[in-house]
Amino acid sequence: MDNSFEILDLSSLGRNKTWVQKAFGDISKRSAAQQITIGGVSGWVSGFLFIKVTKAVVVTMGLSLVLIQVAQHQGYININYKAIQSEIKKTKDVINKEANRHYPGVVENAKRFLQKNMFLAGGFAGGFLIGVAF
Repeated sequence: MDNSFEILDLSSLGRNKTWVQKAFGDISKRSAAQQITIGGVSGWVSGFLFIKVTKAVVVTMGLSLVLIQVAQHQGYININYKAIQSEIKKTKDVINKEANRHYPGVVENAKRFLQKNMFLAGGFAGGFLIGVAF
């Protein structure tokens, strides 16, 4: 009896995959109906959550702005609008610079993904609109 054997290290096979890739595999190789279903369900969940979160953010921001305006009108605070505009411009420039440096090909990657996964993207868009409607 030969006791020699080879050990295969398979631990590195799934390391570079996202949780979506691990769960669904390559979605572009699935049928059109499966792609539309996966896209529609994920779009519906995203749209539903988007509206819920957006409502909370809008209410919070609105109340904060009203509170700031009342405090300024009553003389509790003084707002230097020119300094705020200057800081916003600087911050916008820094964000644009960093985004272009860290994510140079995002638009091209998105185009490629949408072309490769048209059914998934269409299902997601439809599901998102349905989620927003509810």
